[in-house]
This record gives sequence, C-alpha cells and structure tokens, in this order.
Amino acid sequence: MSHESETLTQLGGKAEIAVSPDAATLETVANPQTGADYLVRFACPEFTSLCPVTGQPDFAHFVIDYVPDGKIVESKSLKLFLGSFRNHGAFHEDCTVMIGKRIVEATGVLTFKTAPDNEALASAAGSNTYVVQVTASDGE
Repeated sequence: MSHESETLTQLGGKAEIAVSPDAATLETVANPQTGADYLVRFACPEFTSLCPVTGQPDFAHFVIDYVPDGKIVESKSLKLFLGSFRNHGAFHEDCTVMIGKRIVEATGVLTFKTAPDNEALASAAGSNTYVVQVTASDGE
C-alpha cells in the first residue's frame, strides 16, 4: 500500500537548506481533517534574513497562521523554507508577503492576509514579531 509520506523528499532524512527562498520546496500532505474549520499555527522565533541596505543579519519572530483546505504544509519543509531566508536580502515586510504567497501556492488556499505586529517592533525588549495569517475563501 502506498502512503502519501513516500512522496515527501525532505521528511525522514537529511535535507539541506536551499540557497534561496525561490529554490526552496514547500511540501504538502492531505489535510487529515477536511471539513473541519481549524487554524494551523507555526511559530518561528529565530527567523533571520539580511537587511537589504546594510547586509547585516536581521532577526524576527514569525508566527504563521493558516486555515487549511485540502492540504497542509509539511512542517519540516516549512522550517527549511524559512531557513532559506538566512542569506536573502529583504525587509521583513517583504519576507512576510513572500511566505504568505508561497503557502497559498503550495496549499491552494485562495487568499491571505499579513499582519505584522507593529507594537512589538517598538517594544522595549526589541523583539520583532510578524504574523502571517492565511485564510481560505470561496468568494462568498
């Protein structure tokens, strides 16, 4: 009997982080709870990219929320995808939109919203928190 996990290329073995977000692969599996409305949350407390102005490392805390339809993102591939931003020069706001678009592309979710937590940007602790919220809509 064939299992869907047999088609995954990154789970269950050594997988390299792609050299760029464009080269990274987001893998999906069938949603085991189709028909149920629920939220998938993935936190990345150590997201890094390079500042496009200075070339210095830029750190953020990303929280990715999405409401799945027929597919869910396989979490190891999501971790590797996020890691591919490590040497990518872009502002976090651009990274947020790129991540949301790739989740939409991979899962078939039709729309997404991004909501950076601007309060955290000015926090005394200096923690940057960005929330990527992906929501499904059938146009009704």
